[in-house]
Formats: sequence, structure tokens, C-alpha cells
Amino acid sequence: MKCRVAGDALQPRVTDLPFKTGDTAIVILKSLPVLQCEQCGDIELEHEVMVRVDALLARIDPQAELEIIRYAA
Repeated sequence: MKCRVAGDALQPRVTDLPFKTGDTAIVILKSLPVLQCEQCGDIELEHEVMVRVDALLARIDPQAELEIIRYAA
């Protein structure tokens, strides 16, 4: 797979990513599998990972300002 920004190859990596889920709410997903461009650092999520991320974000406490969740494939 190629990066849409730089056109370079995307490499599998594991990283922590923040997701803004509301005006003042942020969820950090730890150990998230991503595809990252070697040239520009842009990150993409595979479809299966994004489906799981959507499910995790749907279950968070809407009153919490910050949550940290470990992604488990």
C-alpha cells in the first residue's frame, strides 16, 4: 500500500493515537496497529482496525475528559 500524501510505502507499526470524541473529550488508544509512511510519517488505519476503533469509541464514558484504552486485536 502507498501513502496518499508522499507516495512512499506504508509500513506496519504499533503506536498510541489520540482521538477527539467531543468538545473537551479525548481518548488515547494505546498499542494501536497502524500503517505509517516511511517518508512523511502519515498514518492510515486498515478497515478492520477502524471498525474495532469505532466500537471502542462508542463505549466510552461521554462525561470523561480523558480516557486511555489499550487496543486489543
